[in-house]
Amino acid sequence: MTPIEPDAALLDTVRSAERVVVFSGAGMSAESGVPTFRDALTGLWARFDPTELATPQAWERDPALVWAWYEWRAAMVHRVAPNAGHRAVADWARAAQLTVVTQNVDDLHERAGSAVAAHLHGSLYAPRCGGCTRPAELDDARFDGMAEPSERMTPPSCVHCGAAVRPGAVWFGEPLPDAAWATAADAAENCDLMVVVGTSGVVYPAAELPLRAVRAGATVVEVNPQRTDLSDAVTHSWRATAAEALPILAAVR
Repeated sequence: MTPIEPDAALLDTVRSAERVVVFSGAGMSAESGVPTFRDALTGLWARFDPTELATPQAWERDPALVWAWYEWRAAMVHRVAPNAGHRAVADWARAAQLTVVTQNVDDLHERAGSAVAAHLHGSLYAPRCGGCTRPAELDDARFDGMAEPSERMTPPSCVHCGAAVRPGAVWFGEPLPDAAWATAADAAENCDLMVVVGTSGVVYPAAELPLRAVRAGATVVEVNPQRTDLSDAVTHSWRATAAEALPILAAVR
């Protein structure tokens, strides 16, 4: 069996599934050229550890440093395009009841045409006030032509209370957003089929979702070119990338 040939039983399951969840991780966007969290520490950021930049303590200590790193990451993602895997999920959702849950902080699912039910780890494109927590309306046009920024950028001020606007990603030490987690858990426990794409299965509590789906009786399919901590627990483990596998699954309908 070649890496892009699915099991016949899997195709039968996809064909009959009524409630589908696509649960995506960093590998989903890697084929679009989005580096993983640690791989994003290049250039002037190479001397930092992610935990020095993605914590509430780092923000309190040096908000200009943290804001600069997140603005650079957002600008980098802004320049890439959704891949065939993202587009296949959007196509699939037009033919089936499909819920997208993602650990990714990019907006590539949305740009491909999907409605994301739950951003478990927040979003680079949903900054909010660090004081009153209201969403901050910042124009994405600021990313156009942005090269790697300087090491420090003063964050904008909230138009409502004047406090500094913070990145919209969930930091180490912060809980997942309650509404996103509740939506994701409900989807996992009530689906017929969960497709787990490009996630290592080591970041909890998000990695618990496929296990919840298994316990609820769903068929859980792992799409990943590498073996992961989830491989032994799922129903099918397909050694393929998102761009290889998802167009095939979406076309089954």
